[in-house]
Amino acid sequence: MNNIAKYIDYTNLSQDAVDSDIITLCEEARKFGFASVCVNPVYVQLAVSILKDDKTKTCSVIGFPLGADPYEMKFAETRFLIHQGVEEVDMVINIGALKQGKYNVIEKEIRKVVDASDGNCVKVIIEACLLNNDEKILAARIARDSGADYIKTSTGFSISGATIEDVALLKKFVGDEMGVKASGGIKTKEAAISFIEAGANRIGSSSGVDIVL
Repeated sequence: MNNIAKYIDYTNLSQDAVDSDIITLCEEARKFGFASVCVNPVYVQLAVSILKDDKTKTCSVIGFPLGADPYEMKFAETRFLIHQGVEEVDMVINIGALKQGKYNVIEKEIRKVVDASDGNCVKVIIEACLLNNDEKILAARIARDSGADYIKTSTGFSISGATIEDVALLKKFVGDEMGVKASGGIKTKEAAISFIEAGANRIGSSSGVDIVL
């Protein structure tokens, strides 16, 4: 597959990441032409300063990794990060609310994040490993109807990451109306290609360089 780099959100969301790790991440992302770097909020300013005017975008996370924040906090976090220069945000939905049938909570928080993003890309993380297939489709429907740009499989911090089956299921439902991002445990070029062939438009991975080489 040609230009697989354009699919990759090159990621470092480690708790023990330090400045030098983020600098390396951004420099490698720029070198290989990755779609974005995805960093924790504390490193947004550093990433933006390195990638300013570069085609590789700066992405950060909202309500990460549990999604268990009130919508007001997710709104405020998104607004703050957009003002810091973030061009994409990956938000985690309130899984407990979804499980309880409180679908209005999910819709409200996604709409608030979309509003706070000022037209920038919003990816909605549903943590598919914690959901049954009906819940996955329901979450995707709410995300689509609430104005999000992508549905994303996983944080990479739960019991498992992306699966081919989940990507295919989500892609079949959203079609061309939304992008699908596969994330969690994707470490090789062969795996990345399999996910792309299943319908993924983005690949979240901390092994981006290994994938493209």
